[in-house]
Amino acid sequence: MRPLAITGVGLVSPLGIGFSDFRDALNRYDVLGDKLFVRESGVLAPDKLPDPLAAEVSSFDPTPFLGSKGLRNHDRLTLFLLVAAKQALQDAGLKENGEHKVYSPSRIGLCSATAYGSLDAINELVTVAELEDPRFVNPNRFPNTVINSAAGYVSIWEDLRAPNVTVVDGNCGSLDVLLSAETHLSHGRADAFVVGGGEVLSDPLYLGFRKLGILAEGNRTFRPGTPEGHGMRIGEGAGYFCVEREEDAKKRDADRYGLVIGYGNAFEPPESDAVIVHASQKSIERAIQAALLDAGVSASTIDGVVGSLNGVPMFDRAELAALSALLGDGVPVIAPKSLYGETFGSGGALAMACALSWLSGKSVGPMVRGTMRDKPRTLLVVAVGFYGNVSATVITA
Repeated sequence: MRPLAITGVGLVSPLGIGFSDFRDALNRYDVLGDKLFVRESGVLAPDKLPDPLAAEVSSFDPTPFLGSKGLRNHDRLTLFLLVAAKQALQDAGLKENGEHKVYSPSRIGLCSATAYGSLDAINELVTVAELEDPRFVNPNRFPNTVINSAAGYVSIWEDLRAPNVTVVDGNCGSLDVLLSAETHLSHGRADAFVVGGGEVLSDPLYLGFRKLGILAEGNRTFRPGTPEGHGMRIGEGAGYFCVEREEDAKKRDADRYGLVIGYGNAFEPPESDAVIVHASQKSIERAIQAALLDAGVSASTIDGVVGSLNGVPMFDRAELAALSALLGDGVPVIAPKSLYGETFGSGGALAMACALSWLSGKSVGPMVRGTMRDKPRTLLVVAVGFYGNVSATVITA
């Protein structure tokens, strides 16, 4: 892939709103510990769900960022994405006070990811229809049930008229959008893209993964990437990045957080069609090798790894084994999902934010292998899906 310059960041996460709060929380990890952000949920229904511990965006209020008008019928995912997109565009200097400053609206696109984004909106409408009457379903909220509607609202709100793409492929989506954006940029369809993804908590999502048997039960230890891990906690959040061709960012003298220089993905099916949740060391190795090859760097160049480790033993074992096979045991590996849980379609975006913080020389929290390096130069970000799909990207300072 042609290198993509990351010139703007926007985040909504359990660690805080905005990249500055996110980095501050990562820096406070050594003092606050890894259980601070995983707590009894106020979004999930505590009277109906067993042990509803989750990492949620507490007391989320979009009005300081978006104002108070025109928000009533937007669902939680849409509001997350709207706030993240506005932050990213302003941070990149592409917009100021709502006005486009560098590129015209027709030259900025959006590539957004989510895994289950419309699930809470669907659940809301179905509940009203079943418990009351279909006549009481609010038609103004019905568009929220379409999984790419949130990205559509972002384009409308921010006046982004270049291609708008929603990627729906589970945990890997907000890394896979990088390939989509780079393809459009290489073909001259835009000059900048907002890329990333979002996910929100919902009762059906919690229950679904509990029935699969991969959630940490009760107050059992949640430490991804360690033998003490007994399952995952789910979380929520959204992350967007403004990316531009490297030469375009240099031409306008834009500040750069980092440079995406390589991307790879892979898939290995389970041995049985009856298997729903499946981890594959082979696909993790193939995705990483593809990313390194695309970046034109060797394994020895990698200074650290932002892992996808989420507390599910079979996934964590497969990922750590793949990293050992390709990079050795000495390369530092962090497990940020210890702090904000498994956030599915936004997981790759939050992991990229951790990588950018690490590149800037800041602490990045929970490390499960290796020793922290003062200021790494080149990092690997990994996203492992539940179905044998894996994506990886290489980011350099």
